[in-house]
Amino acid sequence: MIKQLLTHDRYSCRSYSDRIPTAGQIREVLETAHMAPSACNRQPWRLMVIGPDDEEGRQAVAAAYNRPWILSAPYYVIVCGVADEAWVRPFDNKCHVDVDVAILTEHICLAASEAGLATCWVCNFDPAELTSKIEFPQGVDPVVILPTGYPATTDIPEKKRKELDDILI
Repeated sequence: MIKQLLTHDRYSCRSYSDRIPTAGQIREVLETAHMAPSACNRQPWRLMVIGPDDEEGRQAVAAAYNRPWILSAPYYVIVCGVADEAWVRPFDNKCHVDVDVAILTEHICLAASEAGLATCWVCNFDPAELTSKIEFPQGVDPVVILPTGYPATTDIPEKKRKELDDILI
């Protein structure tokens, strides 16, 4: 089951159907995903959910990531990092906030996929533009925008991955 989920069902969806998940379905995905591990269990993250009726929030996301396809998603989960709460590796002072946010983000993606929903990691957005239109608490920085909803098609694109032996050291 997990191998099927990881190798087939989960993909970066850039086209969403008109069918809108319920707020309860989105909450269930987040309830599942929030059990993600983090360094020293610090959980240095916050989540903001922008729904289909939040026109101001939707326009803020669209302004920060100027790609027409993003407007087809009914929900956006903005995954934020809180650097002041993150574990810092003592040997080189590496802050693990981005690592922890990435772990949580992928847990959200996998939980959404299991629920029949689709997502797409969006990191190529303008955080200054987003934070100029949406107020985030002090020290809470948006890292990933996850458009979330039902995919427009059930056709899953072919995966293109390097061979396992090519990445083993």
